[in-house]
Amino acid sequence: MIESLAEKANGDALLVHRGRFLDTRFLLGVGEEQWLVRILDGRVAEVTKGPFVMPRWTFALKASAADWDAFWSPNPRPGYHDLFALIRFKRLAVEGDMHPFMANLFYFKSLLAKLRRAA
Repeated sequence: MIESLAEKANGDALLVHRGRFLDTRFLLGVGEEQWLVRILDGRVAEVTKGPFVMPRWTFALKASAADWDAFWSPNPRPGYHDLFALIRFKRLAVEGDMHPFMANLFYFKSLLAKLRRAA
């Protein structure tokens, strides 16, 4: 599912426009699995699945597989509907340099919501 992130995100012109000044690499932790996502000019340039020995990333978003599964459900229940809800209820950990994440918060909210399953 995460492998399709580039296709889903890059096909959304508004999302790409919103992130047009963004250039970063972040780690997405889904339980024991790790993914490195490279963003260049608002486009998802690369999605690489771990394991990694010493990955380079600016920030990391880590949650259990069950919590991500609830977030990516077609109609997430309260507490799982938003990245900040996951953070608020200590289901999502944000590590590293939070500046690119916070400065482009709407981009990342929309980007990760692209992985929601269809109803």
